[in-house]
Amino acid sequence: MKRDIILSGVGGQGILSIATVIGRAALAEGLQLKQAEVHGMSQRGGDVQSNLRISSSAIHADLIPRGEADLIVSLEPMEALRYLPWLASDGWVITNTVPLVNIPDYPDADALQRELEALPHAVTLDIDALAKAAASPRSANMVLLGAAAPFLDIDAAKLEAGIRDIFARKGEQVVEMNLAAFRAGYEATQKQAKR
Repeated sequence: MKRDIILSGVGGQGILSIATVIGRAALAEGLQLKQAEVHGMSQRGGDVQSNLRISSSAIHADLIPRGEADLIVSLEPMEALRYLPWLASDGWVITNTVPLVNIPDYPDADALQRELEALPHAVTLDIDALAKAAASPRSANMVLLGAAAPFLDIDAAKLEAGIRDIFARKGEQVVEMNLAAFRAGYEATQKQAKR
């Protein structure tokens, strides 16, 4: 088993929480793990990106070479497209369709959507709407994790255990809110895959 995953988004969206949950679940499955993070100007709404490499055998480098990522998982559509050069030809993009317009010359949202729809392997969801529908508007990152879960080759129960672990200190209500968000994303991907 091997998964090379690029997680991307904008500062404050919770990309590093996604990486932490996946990392805990991978370790619980006895897998090897390497992670490298690029924070950029994350405190000012800049891009945040993490390379997450998971394998059943030894991993020798923490950065994913261009053209070898199995997944790009992004909370922001422009950030998903930014990392396409790292995606393998059979790789998947799982992304939010709602832009976070944080720069003056942000690309046209419809043009971004057309680019995403032209990809051969993509799951594009309104992650923000799914989070609100799950009564968890602040848990969009966990909705995205749920949407990516079917592609991770990691037991969903272990991902849920990771969510419990990292949010436990915030109380049971926050844990349950994040689990509901995760399940909403998982179900949305299943529905999109059946179309």
